[in-house]
Amino acid sequence: MKNTLKILTLLSIVLLAGASTHETSPKGCCQLPAIQEFAALAADKDFVNLHENPMPFTYQTVGGEMITFDATDGQKAYGFMIKAKKESKKYLFIFHEWWGLNDYIKQETEKYYTALKGKVNVIAIDLYDSKVAATREDAAKFVQSVSTERGKAIVEGALKYAGAEAEIATLGWCFGGGWSLQAALIAQQQAKACVIYYGMPEKDVEKLKTLNAKVLGVFASQEKRISPEVVKQFEENMKIAKKSVVVKQYDADHAFANPSNPKYNKEFAEDAFEHSLKFIRKNL
Repeated sequence: MKNTLKILTLLSIVLLAGASTHETSPKGCCQLPAIQEFAALAADKDFVNLHENPMPFTYQTVGGEMITFDATDGQKAYGFMIKAKKESKKYLFIFHEWWGLNDYIKQETEKYYTALKGKVNVIAIDLYDSKVAATREDAAKFVQSVSTERGKAIVEGALKYAGAEAEIATLGWCFGGGWSLQAALIAQQQAKACVIYYGMPEKDVEKLKTLNAKVLGVFASQEKRISPEVVKQFEENMKIAKKSVVVKQYDADHAFANPSNPKYNKEFAEDAFEHSLKFIRKNL
């Protein structure tokens, strides 16, 4: 009888502690990690249908080349790199949207490189291990195939490739928008600026407290999944974490900055690009 009472007492303490944590934690007991939460969207037919299959496009790069580097899990990783005209410790890591590192991303990589006047090394990091999606169904599969551990190992490998003294800015769209923030968290003190285009933000305040980079969030107010409510919560979480975030919201839908998307909005995309460029110049 005494043993039974002891067990019941211990269970009561555990349940009370769990209830207390659930009430006070901004993350919540059932909140998926940000990367897994975005991957779950890939199983949402309505979200998948937001992405029209990209039009065929071939980009002839001026100075970029594909590179290979060692990920920290012992496997090879890949990227598309344009080196600064003069030796530089400044790097911009670009993260592709859910189509993969296709020619549209290479074009955007060169666009940022040129706008930064060739003073920054720019690397578009391949999180799909050389796979590129031509259909939204394949893209959804590829998103779900990227484990948090593999993505982290690729980012860590890119950081080693850049070097311990490198100063890092990150930028990404959609799937890559979420990874832009995760990469900034992984880079710790090396991270100086982070730009998120309609990606799933990190919701764990304790993780956000470790963030060194200033953040610019570019979001679409017509989004129903990464919605204005999600964005507002992100701003509140960043405030709790005492971190800097600037949010730009456009009256558009998901992927409005993607020129291969029928919902592409040239005016908004150009405005967002200028804000992103100014933000990176200021903080990197």
